[in-house]
Amino acid sequence: MIPSVLHAPAPGWTTDADVVVIGSGIAGLVAALRCRPHGRVLLVTKALLDAGSTRWAQGGIAAALAPDDTPEEHLADTLTAGVGVCDEDAVRALVTEGPDAVRALIDLGTAFDRSGGGIALTREGGHHRRRIAHAGGDATGAEISRALLAELKDSDVEVIEHALVLDLLKDAAGRAAGVTLHVMGEGQPGGVGAVRARAVVLATGGLGQVFSATTNPEVSTGDGVALALRAGAEVTDLEFVQFHPTVLWLGEGATGQQPLISEAVRGEGAHLVDHAGVRFMTGRHELAELAPRDVVTKGIINRMRETGASHMLLDGRHFGAAMWETRFPTILAACRHHGIDPVTEPIPIVPAAHHASGGVRTDLHGRTSVPGLYACGEVACTGVHGANRLASNSLLEGLVFAARIAEALPTDLQPATAPTDDLPALPGRPPEPTNALPEPNASAEPTGGLPGPEVASVLLGAGDAGLLAPEARAEVQRIMTSYVGVLRRAEGLETAVRELAELGRGDAEPGVEAWEATNLYTVASAIVAAARRREETRGSHWREDFPERADGTWRGRLVTRLAGNVLTTTYESLEGKRS
Repeated sequence: MIPSVLHAPAPGWTTDADVVVIGSGIAGLVAALRCRPHGRVLLVTKALLDAGSTRWAQGGIAAALAPDDTPEEHLADTLTAGVGVCDEDAVRALVTEGPDAVRALIDLGTAFDRSGGGIALTREGGHHRRRIAHAGGDATGAEISRALLAELKDSDVEVIEHALVLDLLKDAAGRAAGVTLHVMGEGQPGGVGAVRARAVVLATGGLGQVFSATTNPEVSTGDGVALALRAGAEVTDLEFVQFHPTVLWLGEGATGQQPLISEAVRGEGAHLVDHAGVRFMTGRHELAELAPRDVVTKGIINRMRETGASHMLLDGRHFGAAMWETRFPTILAACRHHGIDPVTEPIPIVPAAHHASGGVRTDLHGRTSVPGLYACGEVACTGVHGANRLASNSLLEGLVFAARIAEALPTDLQPATAPTDDLPALPGRPPEPTNALPEPNASAEPTGGLPGPEVASVLLGAGDAGLLAPEARAEVQRIMTSYVGVLRRAEGLETAVRELAELGRGDAEPGVEAWEATNLYTVASAIVAAARRREETRGSHWREDFPERADGTWRGRLVTRLAGNVLTTTYESLEGKRS
């Protein structure tokens, strides 16, 4: 069963801030820097400041910077990739504010690669124009992170590193009033503590570690989405987990963080081929290898099925050594580290979990359904990505919407109150659980593809909603990889429900590994609930038993909430709305 609060010792220390930002990727850093005019800002990060997903971003950041490009064209490509369920207002904000936001990064000292006196731009999947700015060849995230961290160092933003956020604190009116967290190892102050704040900004990144193999770092355990669910916030679009088409194949059964082979490699002209050398994406889509990611991923999986191969190949031998060394030095080094030389041989690739298009539901200024709680970056669902993220829109989304949170705070912040020794309340404890465990097909879900009204998912587990043991992490990953990966069908999703239910009876002692395992379990349960509900194939949600897109019944969004220990999903139709 999903706990309403993570079991943890009482806070042993407290501190106060006007704004607490959780996470230090591009979204968290920009939010912290831009919120400084609104009072004391505290930035909390799970590991070191530069250990999040941003520094792993290779390809670049998308914006209409070229003279022959426009925000309208960027908008069109984003909406096409999102397959009918983007929020067009959010996309318009992204693409119109994006160019100036990137220029602001340049003013901050970000050194993008240059060509002919201007910024060098490349193409990636789903883009009809060259609009991807990159740095260090294929080290864009690392360079953006460097520039932002340099600015942070010279600011008055306070930082706590090695801190895992636990739960949201609320005041008597149900407004966010801070967080509890656990500071690990070398972090100070140590142990469980509490931060009281007038606003809480979640920028905790992704949830890729819910799968056995992912491009995400080990810290990406869905902590922000899990916290938001426990706090009563709405999350949406969780069924849309993007699997990157080209991840370095390390052999059968490889687990953990896998080396990414950037989409920019295909953007510069590398070809996807099977083991006979056939370019199998040609004819499957007008953009061939540069089709949107969901199309390319499905093309790869289908070709693997057709040929019985365990992986496909990415051929960039025609680049030559000089181009590999200057344009893709990071990827070249990673491949050679694993015994592959892209200069002389094709790269073995396979899809792997990469990006959550869904997350904590927000409006256009990062506000969640819990007053005082904001979200930006991958943890958030602004509606920009729809069913499938357009390549290199993620860094831009973090940049633009973090700044929008800062714009909203002056009117949103509640007046400061005098410090007190009393802590705001944690979310309520769960009600007494039932020992009855419904069968997966016994929920009130509609059949025949009809979305229907609000639906409660199965109660995942019985008994006390305690913490899962650390070893449950690998079991959650196995279940999700086996039944909720690229290919999904009802039988597998029902098996996932049953096996998660068997897993969800925890009584582990509080600790980082148990908290992470419980967060992964919470997020996995929410993904499964949404994936079971959406009876169609759309974008990165591929149902083999419902292989067609069904706009008449499923052009809408699934909103998930945690009530007590039970997840509920609500279908909201977008028919008649722009997208």
